Amino acid sequence: MAAPIEVSKGDTEAHPEDLLKGLGSAVQGRSLWQIAWLRLRRDKVALGGGAVILLLIAAAVFGPWFAADPLEYNQDLIDPTFQRPLDGWLHSGISADHLLGVEPTTGRDLLARILTGARISLIVAAVATLVSVTIGTVLGGLAGYFGGWVDTVISRAMDVFLAFPLLLFAIALVGVVPGEVLGIKGNGLRVGVLIFVIGFFNWPYIGRIVRGQTLSLREREFIDASRSLGAGHLHIFFREVLPNLVAPIIVYATLLIPTNILFEAALSFLGVGVIPPAPSWGGMLTLAVPTYQNTPFFMIVPGMAIFITVLAFNLLGDGLRDALDPRAR
Repeated sequence: MAAPIEVSKGDTEAHPEDLLKGLGSAVQGRSLWQIAWLRLRRDKVALGGGAVILLLIAAAVFGPWFAADPLEYNQDLIDPTFQRPLDGWLHSGISADHLLGVEPTTGRDLLARILTGARISLIVAAVATLVSVTIGTVLGGLAGYFGGWVDTVISRAMDVFLAFPLLLFAIALVGVVPGEVLGIKGNGLRVGVLIFVIGFFNWPYIGRIVRGQTLSLREREFIDASRSLGAGHLHIFFREVLPNLVAPIIVYATLLIPTNILFEAALSFLGVGVIPPAPSWGGMLTLAVPTYQNTPFFMIVPGMAIFITVLAFNLLGDGLRDALDPRAR
């Protein structure tokens, strides 16, 4: 261990090199991501939302392998007179074999259909968000970086896409899509159409955010320094601008996923989502409407699945926004 530094009373000034003597190691600063993780780790609500999301993803990926067949009918569990489960709390049919009960009329296992529907909802929401973020980041970044006529054209395209009545357009598009395209048919084609509609027509929202951030970044000193060193536009855009947009992109993507989950559920509820009998949360709510007075539990389960999933993503998104904000304390 180095000896302590002694400063006599007669010294009127301390030299920096004297003060640095004996220091064993340099003090290392934290990166932006380390600081963000420390902030996020203190936000227990956001961490709780993240834990729920991880559990949901694990259940959606592995749950259907261990659950019952979501398409298997169990008519012996249904009261033929009232067309509802024979027993269980609120006529839900809950038992050791059916932990969340069974559907009225059909007797299909509700837990298996919830887990399979979670897989479909997460796939549609995640891939559609990836499409929106990719298109919005590229076009919004180009509009903000180059300005001029490029900004004008892309901004007007954003206005056109934002003017689309997306729900009505999705219903009309699904109605005119043929039964088979490029060898893809059935729910594979329907899921692809949902991803296209949700992802392709939602990019202007993140495009505007990225454009605004890029307008601010292009006037910063490090961009001028790159230009003075002879860097080209592609180098500056992909190596200087885009890395500084990662934080807002992550935050917005986290908040966009629950919106896409709700949109997919709404389309399935209206009958233009996943093709029955394949389960989806919105489709399960549709089936619950005629029987909710006799079997309210059948509406509660998919409704709570949507509510908990959307709430968890929103809580995580709010926590990430606070953690990645450099102005936050």
